[in-house]
Amino acid sequence: MKNKNLSIKQKQEIIRKKAREILEKHNEGIRYMDLVRKVKEECPGIDLRRIKWEVWYLPRISQDVIKPERGLLILKKYYEEISKGETEVKEKRIYRIDESVFYQHFADYLVNELEECTKAISLGGSRFQDKWGTPDVLGIYKISETEPIRPLPEIISAEIKIDINQLITAFGQACAYKLFSHKVYLVVPKDASPVDLSRLESLCLRFSIGLITFDRNNSQNPDFRIITRAIKSEPDYFYVNEYLRRLDKRDLKELFG
Repeated sequence: MKNKNLSIKQKQEIIRKKAREILEKHNEGIRYMDLVRKVKEECPGIDLRRIKWEVWYLPRISQDVIKPERGLLILKKYYEEISKGETEVKEKRIYRIDESVFYQHFADYLVNELEECTKAISLGGSRFQDKWGTPDVLGIYKISETEPIRPLPEIISAEIKIDINQLITAFGQACAYKLFSHKVYLVVPKDASPVDLSRLESLCLRFSIGLITFDRNNSQNPDFRIITRAIKSEPDYFYVNEYLRRLDKRDLKELFG
């Protein structure tokens, strides 16, 4: 029987069955439009509007399909495994790249592509000697002295995380940097779980933190991609001065000289 001659109920059954088959193959979930496109490929004779409607409606009529984040569909069994931490994204390889190799790449990205900084340096380690952590990259945005109006320099901090199982920790560190930074960026692997990335994006928007993804497999060309820009907020200047005093003279000269 041709698809165009099917009844509405038959079309519904076909679409829902195909959608579930596709969801079974995506244990990290799949975006709404990606699922629609895949169902359309499997059912070329069914009207696209009908497919869009059935896919959108699927979490509302099925107990085994949920939408934990905007635009993301996943089988309930997979989401429960992810939530409990029982299923982690499988690594395609053993990572031997040290996280620090990305620091200077991102410092250059802040200056040359995002143009959020006039100068930025690789920091990391325990340079601040503080349990609240040290930014992996620290930058300054300073207006040229030739300009008629010159506001105070802005401090930009970044936390870069290569381990996709440490994203919550990374977000907490990024939040801590807002004490002494006008803008903060969180930089995470692009192959992290879509569920985690979607949740991070929502959190970053609420806390005015910038979110950027990168290719952790490529230390030469990390391919930084901006998801959300950081929004400026006033830091606590007590902590600004406290942490800047902990930098050595060479770093201070590089940033402010």
